[in-house]
Amino acid sequence: MSQHRKHRGYDSQRIVADYLASHGWPHALSAGAGRAGSDVTGVPFDVEVKARRGFPAAAAMRQLAERATDRLGFAVLRLDGQGPQSIADWPCVIRLADLTDLLTRLENTDDRALPVMQ
Repeated sequence: MSQHRKHRGYDSQRIVADYLASHGWPHALSAGAGRAGSDVTGVPFDVEVKARRGFPAAAAMRQLAERATDRLGFAVLRLDGQGPQSIADWPCVIRLADLTDLLTRLENTDDRALPVMQ
């Protein structure tokens, strides 16, 4: 892997951690390089950040499964051409079973139905 790609990956982790810190998880921090486990610490979920061409979805989901935490796990993807200014548009990948569990819990804890996204 080139130095540019490594720095893009570390930078992406920091961008995701900063975004989470500014959206309700003030203790979110990038785990940095060479640390096993979640790429973002200080949050109640397991975050895998990927910033590479040809995203291997199966490998990312396998990585989350192998960590086997009791926290919700998902992968955040930084696609080519996406910079810090577009982080709200970076896609996430989550297991369907985890998503339906999350949505069911949300629906059952709120008097309102889930909003329809337009």
